[in-house]
Amino acid sequence: MTAESGPLHPRDRGGPLLDCSPNLTFLGDRRPLLTPTVTAPPATPSLRLDQALQLLAHSGQAVPAGESGSVDWLQGLIDALVDLSSRDALTGLANRRNFDLALLREIDRVARSGEPALLLALDIDHFKRVNDTYGHGAGDSVLKAVAGALAECVRPMDMVARVGGEEFAIILPNCPSVFGETVAERVRRRVERMPISVGPGLTLGVTVSIGGAFAPQWVRSTPGLWIERADQQLYRAKAQGRNLVQLEPGAVSLVSNEERQALFDTFPQEDHE
Repeated sequence: MTAESGPLHPRDRGGPLLDCSPNLTFLGDRRPLLTPTVTAPPATPSLRLDQALQLLAHSGQAVPAGESGSVDWLQGLIDALVDLSSRDALTGLANRRNFDLALLREIDRVARSGEPALLLALDIDHFKRVNDTYGHGAGDSVLKAVAGALAECVRPMDMVARVGGEEFAIILPNCPSVFGETVAERVRRRVERMPISVGPGLTLGVTVSIGGAFAPQWVRSTPGLWIERADQQLYRAKAQGRNLVQLEPGAVSLVSNEERQALFDTFPQEDHE
């Protein structure tokens, strides 16, 4: 090497192709590469379970069995909270959220199996008078008593739900139209004959109006349309004097435009040509 030639580049010397600076790594073309930084995962925070346990205690449910904090214990806690969130706080019946999910499942089952299903819509007659005359505490007693009566009139496979203030609904899977009237009348009479204690020495009697509609078989309907059909029958019962049952004459064979479209959307178009 002569003085005029200057220092050799590392490439020319056969030396290493990187410059070991403190913070940057260089390749032979002198482009820096940032050294990747490894960040430790954050520590898992401890579970805050106090409020969940308070909710269970307030609702009267027992704390899950097992060792606190174990997998089985946590699963039991989750199951209890799911059950709590799916029930009406006053009556213990299924709430509207749970009812809507069950209705979707039943519509799917009827569409696939063709088995009949009946939806009953119920309303306590003149319930506002109870609250206005005797107070909301008496109204709560009436709601709980009616809820208990409805639950006693159905099969384990049926669902009774409180879907509004004084409004209830019952989903009856595998209920043929020939039995619908009998089932609905049994519910109506059970409530009509039930004395309800609302205070010391004070007993009331209430009635319910009931409307019912059968799910169209082999048709994928919608919850809104099925509820609307049942509500129409409920309005008929109330308009004709209350404390009555009004059902569609049988499983509906004619379907609405919305149901027809839903049916066509389920299968390829060529199946209908």
